[in-house]
Amino acid sequence: MSLHLTQNIWAVGRNYADHAKEMNAETPTVPFFFLKSGNCLNPGSVIHLPKWSQDVHYELELAFRIDENLSFSHATLALDLTARDAQSHAKKSGQPWTLAKSFIGACPIGSWISVLELKEFENITFELKKNHQIVQSGQTRDMVFKPAQLLEFIKDHYPLSEHDLILTGTPAGVGPLHSGDLLTAELRVENQTLLTCHWDVI
Repeated sequence: MSLHLTQNIWAVGRNYADHAKEMNAETPTVPFFFLKSGNCLNPGSVIHLPKWSQDVHYELELAFRIDENLSFSHATLALDLTARDAQSHAKKSGQPWTLAKSFIGACPIGSWISVLELKEFENITFELKKNHQIVQSGQTRDMVFKPAQLLEFIKDHYPLSEHDLILTGTPAGVGPLHSGDLLTAELRVENQTLLTCHWDVI
């Protein structure tokens, strides 16, 4: 599936209450989004850490691709890589998060699967292992705003386009990446594994 047509990656913040808590932030009462450039998508299996950041964090998320009817067509797992040092500086200075969230290769993604395989989106679980240790585990039922709610909110407020992606938020357990780390992510529905992703960090 071609990715060069993707213009925008719409990423929702704090969509898991436990993640909001670990970030010392309030759980939102309405969805709030930030943009990652479509050009920062990385469909490969290697993550290149930017040399100018000393604190890049992983954030595993369930991602959806938008079709010509502005509906979900496919799903995958994505990493919303975040240069936490740049983000902290931006927050203190009242500046946008663009550098922290939209650097080159800042959105590694796995292979796409049809949303038909996800059934009703109610029993989706996903997890991330770093160096064979589970660091994140999420379930769609724990989302503050469910996928359908996020889609409707974006359609009502933003210029959503075909081929855009929606990232649905990350659960607790985010943390730093270092050269040499091995990441493995899995997406499951009703205990059936539908997708496995591997990334080498250099």
